[in-house]
Amino acid sequence: MKKFALTGIVALTIISCTTTSSNNHNNSQNKTVPENISDEQLLNKVQKDALKYFWDYAEPNSMLGRERYHEDNIYPDNDKHVITTGGSGFGLATILVGVERGFVPRKEAVKRLTTMMDFLAKADRHKGAWSHWINGETGKTVPFGKKDNGGDLVETAFLTSGILMVREYFKNGNAEEKALAKKCDELWKGIQWNWYTKGGEKVLYWHWSPEYQWEMNFPLQGYNECLITYILAASSPTYSIDAETYYKGWTRNGTYLSDKEKYGLPMYVKHNGAEEYGGPLFWTQYSYIGLDPTNLSDKLIKNYFDLNKNQVLIDYKYCVENPKGWKGYGPNYWGLTAGYSRNKDGGVGYDAHFPQNDHGVITPTAALSSFPYTPKESMDFLKFIYTQKPEFIGSAGPYDATSIHYNNWTTPRYLAIDQGTIAPMIENYRTGFLWKLFMNAPEIQQGLKKLSFKSEKYNIK
Repeated sequence: MKKFALTGIVALTIISCTTTSSNNHNNSQNKTVPENISDEQLLNKVQKDALKYFWDYAEPNSMLGRERYHEDNIYPDNDKHVITTGGSGFGLATILVGVERGFVPRKEAVKRLTTMMDFLAKADRHKGAWSHWINGETGKTVPFGKKDNGGDLVETAFLTSGILMVREYFKNGNAEEKALAKKCDELWKGIQWNWYTKGGEKVLYWHWSPEYQWEMNFPLQGYNECLITYILAASSPTYSIDAETYYKGWTRNGTYLSDKEKYGLPMYVKHNGAEEYGGPLFWTQYSYIGLDPTNLSDKLIKNYFDLNKNQVLIDYKYCVENPKGWKGYGPNYWGLTAGYSRNKDGGVGYDAHFPQNDHGVITPTAALSSFPYTPKESMDFLKFIYTQKPEFIGSAGPYDATSIHYNNWTTPRYLAIDQGTIAPMIENYRTGFLWKLFMNAPEIQQGLKKLSFKSEKYNIK
């Protein structure tokens, strides 16, 4: 499902996929874990569970991440075979975590990742970019909307971040691993980032369609989840953008800065359509699967980690304050982001939850993928949901949407873009594993320097 950059409150009516709801869904294989389970054991468990989405339930031909996986096997739009580009990128990172931690065999992972890269090489591309959705059986573009039937640069960026991490992880390995890394390198170098400036404008555009050209007309301007798109575009060795495009486009000539605070915490930037509390929490996660915000700065932002940490803490403090009086909200049950949602009639829809668009639905990935920023608060949530709410846990970890307020409502369904950030961001909290892979890639180092980013941690000056 698309995670729209919010340009206004009107944008919050995200595409809905109304289906039946599920209350107190019980999966026989999931028991409440013991309350005395150690933090390390619990972190391992949730990472293993989230990995299943991309390992056990991958689309069987491409082996990439399905857009959605439904335990109830009900697919109202007959889209079981549709894969998602961005979510597959998070899946690549998740599989790397699985290999590094010994959850999946390295040799088997290399074989599977090679199948994925071969599929992506043959799939439809639009000036090098992939579409948001792809038919996992044929490689053909699946339109996300009538005019959204071409390249999706943001989804491509999320995928490319994962591709680069796979390349870096295996580039010095055995013959099969080096061959995989080479395939990754070729895919990365084929993306025409600068095409998406619409003829040289100093801004990137989200979509281009061979049929509808630029009619979607969605410039990527901050602040939202799209920062990684500019980082990759500036880092490309083949189709690069210049620094002016970043500062004029993404930062809106520097006008995206904010001096506002919430709960005494500086916002630093104007969140598109969500300036009071900040946007959905995926904005602190999607660009930062590989991009390490720790003491990372550019000409305008002194520390991206502080920016992200404050957004998560504001969301947390809002949920603890609970101005709407939702049952269950508190220090152990918090986190608003985009994902499946509960419609007013009790059916399942989709929405971008954040404090100004709060419907009593907590999305587990919000707190779980915030571990680098709020380790205590995220651990409190993790312990609570696994030890006290087994009905919220399914075969691939916590279900996508939950609500204590509505009689422990949930839906036995998952989305790749939500499940895919859990294992990577937890691993970045635990070891910084993926951050190190991405930030040490030679092109990324050069691209960040081009944009005047600085990071002592990675010797970027």
